[in-house]
Amino acid sequence: MSAIRVGLDVGGTKIEALALSEDDTILGRTRIPTGWGDDAVIAAALAAIDALAEEAGFAVADVISIGIGIPGLVDAANGRVLHAVNLGVEELDLAAAIRARIPVPVAVENDVKAAAVGAGSLRGDAHSMAYLNLGTGVAAGILIEGSLWRGARGTAGEVGHLSVDPAGRVCGCGQRGCIETFCGGGAVMKAWGRGGELPIRDIFDLAETGDPLAAELREGIAFGAASAVRALVLSADVETVVIGGGVTALGDRLLGDLVGRLRRENAASPFIASLRLDERIELLPAGSPAASLGAALVGAALLHGEEPHTGRVVVASDGAQGNSAEPSTVEPATAEPATAAPATAVPATAEPATAKPATPLIESEGALHG
Repeated sequence: MSAIRVGLDVGGTKIEALALSEDDTILGRTRIPTGWGDDAVIAAALAAIDALAEEAGFAVADVISIGIGIPGLVDAANGRVLHAVNLGVEELDLAAAIRARIPVPVAVENDVKAAAVGAGSLRGDAHSMAYLNLGTGVAAGILIEGSLWRGARGTAGEVGHLSVDPAGRVCGCGQRGCIETFCGGGAVMKAWGRGGELPIRDIFDLAETGDPLAAELREGIAFGAASAVRALVLSADVETVVIGGGVTALGDRLLGDLVGRLRRENAASPFIASLRLDERIELLPAGSPAASLGAALVGAALLHGEEPHTGRVVVASDGAQGNSAEPSTVEPATAEPATAAPATAVPATAEPATAKPATPLIESEGALHG
């Protein structure tokens, strides 16, 4: 096996690694815990590549490019992480550190922008698309003519920090009533203040029993998400907004609330109704490899000095029935690399799906929320 392109999606608690073949087939995925601080993040990234090679059956020497999606402020042109608070990283030349161990082209990109590339590839239609991440924070990656649109200073898609209620809660950015204060998992959990294993799910459940705070927050999530969709369509005129991130573990319950909110807004404005916003949204399926796949494509683009392509990417099938959408999980290795089961198939579509219960975590942040 040769010409393997690797993608790493680095989160606050885990790294998901993906192997992409020369013919754009996903060969395997695996997941290991993330480290804290510069040295630990570098070591975890290298360990994830080793674990992926073990699982997918290739040698690290077969790797021809590496792409890394990471939360926080990223200098993509130079492969540097400028600020990733949830990883304890400041001013890390991550691409150079990985290249020192594996001498191939290495790209570093903000995780939401990388996920936008992956989501577009899984859909096979990224002509005009936004990927809206509802995680701890809220941000979007925008694809225009199949390429990432960054804007003049790299902040295109930072819809989480659009203020939609000047009298609303204070956002971490210092403004009041930002979209993120309504539908960002971190802000919602802070407003909820009751803890719980899966607070966002608790809010939806208790709202249905008449709990006033839960009902207010649930309505706020729909309002914030609808505001983000509207902002993306009005500012970039994207044809489709694909929604992912930890909050989407609510699946059809979130989608139903969002569609309902958009349709109520349609009724109040013929202009907004003409945009058909309720018909332009999709949920990313649970277990989607969009983030790690996008990272692999961003890294592979360095081989040719081009933008990452967003044409159709397919998934290897092992012929098994009822394949899981989840990557294997590998515990940190202290001696011998763990041996994982062969990778299983991943849905390669972005149709709305009812998400299965996720790990008790809301993860994947945009550029301004570390």
